Amino acid sequence: MPDVKAEYDYIIVGGGTAGCVLANRLSADAKTRVLLVEAGGDDRNFLFHWPAGFARMTKGIASWGWSTVPQKHMQDRVFWYTQAKVIGGGSSINAQVYTRGHRLDFDTWAQAGCTGWGYDDIVKYFKLHEDNDTFENDVHGKGGPIGVSQPRALLPIVEAFIEAAEQAGIPRCNDLSGATPEGMGVYQVTQRNGRRSSAVTGYLKPALSRPNLTVVMKALTKRVVVEQGRAIGVEIIENGRPRAIRATAEVIVSSGAIGSPRLLLLSGIGPAAHLKSVGVMPVHDLPGVGSNLQDHLDICALAECTGDHSFDKYGKSWWAALAGLQYLFTRDGPAASSLFNSGGFWYADKAAAHPDVQFHFGLGSGIEAGIAKLGNPGVTLNAAVMRPRSRGTVRLRSADIMDHPLIDPNFWADPIDRDLNFKALEWSRAILRQPALKPFILAERLPGEGVNGKNDLFDYACRMAKTDHHPSSACAMGVGSMSVVSPELKVHGIEGLRVADTSIQPTVISSNTNATAMMIAEKCAAMVLGKDKISSPVTTA
Repeated sequence: MPDVKAEYDYIIVGGGTAGCVLANRLSADAKTRVLLVEAGGDDRNFLFHWPAGFARMTKGIASWGWSTVPQKHMQDRVFWYTQAKVIGGGSSINAQVYTRGHRLDFDTWAQAGCTGWGYDDIVKYFKLHEDNDTFENDVHGKGGPIGVSQPRALLPIVEAFIEAAEQAGIPRCNDLSGATPEGMGVYQVTQRNGRRSSAVTGYLKPALSRPNLTVVMKALTKRVVVEQGRAIGVEIIENGRPRAIRATAEVIVSSGAIGSPRLLLLSGIGPAAHLKSVGVMPVHDLPGVGSNLQDHLDICALAECTGDHSFDKYGKSWWAALAGLQYLFTRDGPAASSLFNSGGFWYADKAAAHPDVQFHFGLGSGIEAGIAKLGNPGVTLNAAVMRPRSRGTVRLRSADIMDHPLIDPNFWADPIDRDLNFKALEWSRAILRQPALKPFILAERLPGEGVNGKNDLFDYACRMAKTDHHPSSACAMGVGSMSVVSPELKVHGIEGLRVADTSIQPTVISSNTNATAMMIAEKCAAMVLGKDKISSPVTTA
């Protein structure tokens, strides 16, 4: 463990996507002392760097091991809930799909009182992290710390899938991370030269040589210490013993969509009645902490292929070894694929102002935890509702930091979400039946061509639906009574404390969330430093 001092200017709690960005930006001033505290370990394992390693991540590697409470609107189903426990957080374990959401997502935030968070305000912070190998324009950037690339190892079935979507009535889209993405296409991915480009490789590692930056891993943060209405530091568990570390300027919590509300609650910041009920002494009664949880729920359709048109065979040890050798020598082939490198955005609700469904086309079956593995080669088409009406909670089981939190996304609490999920599934099934895919697709295997009634679909969804791993909003930004942070990301009622990660989204964006986590952290750093923009680029690895 590094030499951790007793005092720093800034303490960042959580070394995930946002935490790595903040650590780099705040330590750029050699006079500023910065501590980054991460509960997980390092990213040395090759699985964190080979793109296809994602397939192992949703099954428990580098995860907290959390699950949801039984979902009462889905036959009490308990969902495995992957949350990263490794330096780099989600950027180290995700499928590397690079999307940002729609312009209207952010403009809606601004219209609700989050001044400075409209699309035209924040697009510069997206551009700041991009090193895009294809686009350089008003909404895309080059030279940033994160490689954003066209995917490698595209199989012929991908182009057939996009053509099939066109035949079903969904147009082609050439830039799925633009301002107004609509249609199907190939996703750009957070990769550089065939390797994952994470917040660790892009932001943190270039800053590790700075003497004013300390990074401590495998250290649990027990609480934020608050005295007389001000956050003055944190208490961490170091070598099995608690230790207090002081922050002279600010504590910034970036522990993720579940971890950040959990830490605030453990620190006595949250709804007082709940805190008292689990034995936590309330420090500040802030009712919105842990409320407003939102997530993307998807239902997949699986089809059996007419031959080896996907990567399923590489699940066998012999083929996996060949794929590994190919990757080592060429940085290409199955191991260079994120496995979900195409998809797009379309409508379940025809009256929606912008697309409300996202599709991910998986080049195999059984890729993610809980999803069936077909006996022969197959493909998976996920469809998730992007702007759910249901709201859930993050709560404590007890005051013990070792206890898992009570995570309740409250899926389908609003039946409109269920109906939209079924309409999204209809789109997936229709696409898989189109002529363009006939040479590749033998038949739909799940839900199965005989499964069409609402009750049967409900039973299928309760078995096979899953999270898209995009929880957000349980420390919502805003100006209302249930908001947790201000538009400056300052925790209401507590001085010297901010939250900066996807938990601050007032409403979950209509896409994958990793790029937005980086944007939030870039903007947070700029606000902390009192700058409208950050002029000094990050040295890329």
